[in-house]
Amino acid sequence: MNKNERRMGRNRRVFVVLMGMSMILLLLIMRLAWLQLMPAAPASTRSLNWKREAVAQRERGLVLDSGRGDFYDRHGLAITGETYKALAVFPLQASSREMDSTDFAKLARELGVEKEMLEKWVRALKEPAFWQAKGEMVPQKLSERQLKIMSGLHLNGIRVLPYRNRYPSSFDEKHIIGYMSQHPELLRSKFHHELSSGKMLVTDMIGGSGLEQSLDRLLRGTGATSVSYFTDGADKPLKGLNMRLTSPSNPYYPLRIMTTLDLSIQNEVEDYMDLKGLKEGAIVVLDARSGDIISMVSRPQLAAHTRGSGGTDLADHAIRSAIPGSVFKLVTEAAALEAKATDEREIFTCNGDYGHYGLHCWKDGGHGRISLREALAQSCNVAFATLAERLTAEQFTITADQLGIGRRIGWSSEESIAPLGQPLRLFKAEEAGRLFSVLPKHRDGGLLAQTGIGQRDVRISPLQAANLVLTILHEGQVIEPRLVSEIRFANGQRMIALQRQYATSRYGRVSRATLQTLLRGMEAVVTDGTGRPIREGVWTVAGKSGTAQTLRDGLERNNQWFTGYGPIQSPRYVVAVLAENRATNSSNQATAVFRGVMDILAKHTDGAVLKG
Repeated sequence: MNKNERRMGRNRRVFVVLMGMSMILLLLIMRLAWLQLMPAAPASTRSLNWKREAVAQRERGLVLDSGRGDFYDRHGLAITGETYKALAVFPLQASSREMDSTDFAKLARELGVEKEMLEKWVRALKEPAFWQAKGEMVPQKLSERQLKIMSGLHLNGIRVLPYRNRYPSSFDEKHIIGYMSQHPELLRSKFHHELSSGKMLVTDMIGGSGLEQSLDRLLRGTGATSVSYFTDGADKPLKGLNMRLTSPSNPYYPLRIMTTLDLSIQNEVEDYMDLKGLKEGAIVVLDARSGDIISMVSRPQLAAHTRGSGGTDLADHAIRSAIPGSVFKLVTEAAALEAKATDEREIFTCNGDYGHYGLHCWKDGGHGRISLREALAQSCNVAFATLAERLTAEQFTITADQLGIGRRIGWSSEESIAPLGQPLRLFKAEEAGRLFSVLPKHRDGGLLAQTGIGQRDVRISPLQAANLVLTILHEGQVIEPRLVSEIRFANGQRMIALQRQYATSRYGRVSRATLQTLLRGMEAVVTDGTGRPIREGVWTVAGKSGTAQTLRDGLERNNQWFTGYGPIQSPRYVVAVLAENRATNSSNQATAVFRGVMDILAKHTDGAVLKG
């Protein structure tokens, strides 16, 4: 065989080998295509189709702690957040649980549920879940007895794990703290980058109101703590791997929001409000020295998880404006004194009928001859309508602004807050209130007279009513009430302090002489006027009552108010109470509740046994 023949033979062999390899490769490709495109053959009870033949490790995750920051009161007591042991169940095939039926029966018995019902729930699981008792919104808290018994059970895919509950069972939902909810549209507008990067999902919870909303970006933290239970492609537990805990590595989170609230006072005021049957309205308690919010309660009760149910309301009535009635006479008197339109020596004559605009005094037959101080104490409509008609709308507006009325006065920052990267307003839903719907271009005596007694277009919030008295006590300085004093890292180190600050009016302050006249008038309200029923108590107090006519569903109703302070000689607290939509012939509920709240505050204050 010559050289050419040998070369040709070698080439043929190489060709045959290559063709053979190509055919094998082609067959493999065809086989793979068939597996991908053709329907899977049904599997018998003892065999799996091709997708389950290979071990496809899976990770079943369950969130234990969202990583959201918590709220604390002024003494460091936790308002939100509690950790307890709960029962976690991970979805597995029934044949993979390998659990003793006796153990499962014991588990059901300890949970207080029928064994069949528990089995049905476990079989239906598609994702890991905590066991929740019927009617509950959060995982069931296991007792020490339950924990002891469950520790001796051997059940695959069922574990006792620590769960961080946002709102403890002892926590009554509070408008000032707010609630969390799903809000995909808001998430898309505020967290576009986080959604795009996968750090957040449109199903994530977001602050819906109160501090949960205003501080949401800070509260979100750096991520959740979750536990993973490993299974193979057949939903069988992977021996040796069991569970893995995943949590953020940043030691500074979650943040701690230090509020100005006194939790014990807050809870007691809430209970007292409900005990006295104040079903609609608000109570605001301010520290008379600092202006900080000690307690703020709104009714109807917040029930974020059962929206629209009877006797509940998402609106915070403490920062929502309402018709103030005679409480506004403090502003009218201040405006008249500042305009030199009256003084304490003036005597008014009230026969019960103003004689214009269909306006009458609340007292049949009137008050007769009455001084300015007595007019405030007795809340004489005729005297204050007379004062109001001596003023202009601009004079009213200027004095109101000087006293913090007609504008939002809750703590806010004009400049960007470093951690947020934007300005902060603690009360996003706060209403500014008003004196006039539209500032009149021409003098309107009827409008002025009605405004002077706190009717017509006038609206203020309970927070503003309390802050009005606080401003009078602080020589005309309008303080912005704080609800948060500072924000701390998880290790207690301070991130940022929200300093006390003033909401200075561009018109300056009301004069000291005017403020002293108002203080003397508020004392007279309790000693000799409409507040006489609340003279007796631990502290001597002063303030101003109010009753405003309003309509609800076409029926005449009253808003009843009282705002004041105590003790008189060394004021510790300012309190405003609003009882809304009361029957027209009912006594002033707000006045009585004010006295009760002051007695609660006295009990919580050192040296409370000393009057005034």
